[in-house]
Amino acid sequence: MLTEKQICGVYVPVVTPFNAAGEVDLDSYQRYVKDILNNSIQGLVVNGTTGESPTVDINELQLLVNASRELLKSTTIPLVVGTGTNDTRSTVARTELAANLGADAVLVVVPYYSRPSQEGIIAHFRKAAEVGIPVMAYDIPGRTGVGLTVETARTILEMNNVVGLKDCSGSPKLVTELSRYGSKPVLCGDDIHFLDMLGHGAAGGMLASANVQPAEFIQIYEYFRSGQLDLAKQAFDNLVPLIRLLFKESNPAPIKWFLSESGTIASDMLRLPLTSISQSLQEELRLHLHSNPLALEA
Repeated sequence: MLTEKQICGVYVPVVTPFNAAGEVDLDSYQRYVKDILNNSIQGLVVNGTTGESPTVDINELQLLVNASRELLKSTTIPLVVGTGTNDTRSTVARTELAANLGADAVLVVVPYYSRPSQEGIIAHFRKAAEVGIPVMAYDIPGRTGVGLTVETARTILEMNNVVGLKDCSGSPKLVTELSRYGSKPVLCGDDIHFLDMLGHGAAGGMLASANVQPAEFIQIYEYFRSGQLDLAKQAFDNLVPLIRLLFKESNPAPIKWFLSESGTIASDMLRLPLTSISQSLQEELRLHLHSNPLALEA
């Protein structure tokens, strides 16, 4: 089970590879996750936004969790499974499934589309937390249409079984306020704000871009943790052009294109309504990759 002390460093939210027929490509998934686990990551996140969770059915979720559990069996890396939906009953059912399959924690997003009140959001997380498996709350108002207030975030983080928060609120404001109150750990989920949010109290990051260059993101965290702030800034500044490209079109399309281009997964296939990246972004990414050998080796 995930503990608060383990919520630090770099967590990688992985993609869900699909084959040309649109089915889960388990061979690609296993090969790709093995590559990621060769780095000193602090956590693996399955079926998050980067994993196209709205399109993954419950049988496929079970397949991905079982495969991930097998890959992680000889490690101490925690497995976090995205189980949040915009329906509380569905969220609870998926959370119970993840617990039964041996996940170490679940990632539960603020309910999307419905735009619930702050009271409704609190009630949603309370139901998820009652399952008993550790819960990481996930605030991403750009995708959900509603965000957490500081007061709501504090209330959720005070719940039994809620162990931390993924903050994709778009600024350091929330993590700064939560740190002032001495809250449970917060992971930055906005890759472009990673270094800034570390400086405002984040314990690490849950970073989609770390699929591409995990070692570099880990190095930034280690520099920061050891007080080598100039080196951390230099290393982060070197990654900013890549981060901007990887989020120029909807995540995870650019990341899947990169992983396919580098041979890590067999195809950049996405499930509709997501589509592959534009030709112009492909050209920009190729230009960046060929001018940055480290990225090609990732």
